[in-house]
Amino acid sequence: MAVVVDSLQQAESSGPLHLALGMFDGVHLGHQAVIESAVHSAQRTGGQAGVLTFDPHPSTLFRPESPTRLLQPRSVKERLLRERGVDLMIFQRFDKAFAGVLAEDFPAMLREHLPRLKSLHIGENFRFGRGRLGGVKDLIEACKPLEIGVFSVERIKHNGDPISSTRIRESLTAGRIGEVNELLGYTYFSLSECIPGRQLGRTIGFPTLNLRWSPELQPCFGVYAVRVKQSDCPDARWENAVANYGLRPTVEAAAPEPLLEVHTLCDTKLTTGSKVIVEWVKFIRPEQKFASLDALKEQIGEDKQAATAYFA
Repeated sequence: MAVVVDSLQQAESSGPLHLALGMFDGVHLGHQAVIESAVHSAQRTGGQAGVLTFDPHPSTLFRPESPTRLLQPRSVKERLLRERGVDLMIFQRFDKAFAGVLAEDFPAMLREHLPRLKSLHIGENFRFGRGRLGGVKDLIEACKPLEIGVFSVERIKHNGDPISSTRIRESLTAGRIGEVNELLGYTYFSLSECIPGRQLGRTIGFPTLNLRWSPELQPCFGVYAVRVKQSDCPDARWENAVANYGLRPTVEAAAPEPLLEVHTLCDTKLTTGSKVIVEWVKFIRPEQKFASLDALKEQIGEDKQAATAYFA
């Protein structure tokens, strides 16, 4: 069972520690390569694999007026790291004190709090220390007298361009969910709970599950082919579905916030109160306003056919 702590001061390791460093927002394929390097070193030496990441994102300190909107919340990041074999997760608060540590003092600071630290694992573009002045070469030099090894991992490219969280954010907001999933290395998913709705979908022949979900970074409003299942039941099976995420302009003049509505393509036992995971697999069309409920009903029928054909 992975140990999760909120600062370096709380972290302990029971054996040699191999630590991956980074924000790891989304835990995409490039992040996974860095994390797998730490996990492999831990397995080879009988040590522990750890991750040092940050909460909140450093941009909240440097750009409080426009912080970076995260791809996934901390709970999802913990889930993804746990699935990849991480033994220790350190969610260090990125505040002025931490940001002020000089690059040359950074490894010694880590060793002070993590006396069994054996190696650091980073991406080749990793920057650290006050003003982000430290790079890979600086980290290697500062770690040598402490006998801490440094493993730097080359950036992974997709179609010739480096994979990055920024690139994935752009694809997600543009509705390119297929590209998002390729860059992540897994299917983008959301965790939420079914809440009571207005039952409008039921009156037009398309009952939906209304899901409470408020991500920092909102996907493109529109209709998606998705898979859904109960998230707190190990034996639950995936159910194919069609989902709408957005402001529902046809039926609401001014919705206060987006809603995720899911219509399963078969009978489902999911209901109000169910905790569910939704995998977003294909973008079907952008959200739009229709002239009438009949026009909306006709389009939903076409969306359902599109999702059915995709899964077939």
